[in-house]
Amino acid sequence: MLEMLGRAIIVGDYDDVPFPTEAELTKQHGVSRSVTREAVKMLTTKRLLSARPRQGTIIEPAENWNLFDPDVLRWLLERRASVQLLRHFNQLRVAIEPEAAALAARFHEKADLQTIEDGLARMKRAEEGADDTLSADIAFHVAILEASKNPFYRQFRDVVSTALRTSIRFTNKIKGHSASIADHDAVLAAIRARDDQEAYRAMRHLIGEVLDLIEERGGEEVA
Repeated sequence: MLEMLGRAIIVGDYDDVPFPTEAELTKQHGVSRSVTREAVKMLTTKRLLSARPRQGTIIEPAENWNLFDPDVLRWLLERRASVQLLRHFNQLRVAIEPEAAALAARFHEKADLQTIEDGLARMKRAEEGADDTLSADIAFHVAILEASKNPFYRQFRDVVSTALRTSIRFTNKIKGHSASIADHDAVLAAIRARDDQEAYRAMRHLIGEVLDLIEERGGEEVA
């Protein structure tokens, strides 16, 4: 029920009608009141809904939605024509991930480096059809966030994992092939060498190329 209501809110199914009452939702979806109540509570936590005196439960304006909630971000990205959201997401990445790579170069431990190397190895196997391209690329980026040892950057991993699935599909469709192994290898090499400035530059270049592709094809829909 949470999934159905979340998607319905985000695609605008309730834009021109009042949001249903608990009793109406329970009847419409054939579930118990406790299930309905829990779904509404979760959507309130995600800031899609709020309860106001004498108004009941209402849908919050889109600018109030919690974009750092993986469910909200996923529902938004499931809509077609979300290139603008991908642009905004990658603008956020370019403010976060280069610094995370620099921190990973300074503070990584042996196990962290191994996890990053494993991510790149998976990407190489994916090029040969022996692994999943999306999962491998995401694993590489998440491993760097973890290796930064910064708890705030580490918590960004769920947002990166969710949005990268759409972003990578879109950019791969444009390029006709998967992510540049050489660009990812440059990031790894800098982290391995504990060269924080080069790690920053290499990650900035990698994400900058994604932004350039989005700008070039900004009028296209996300498949």
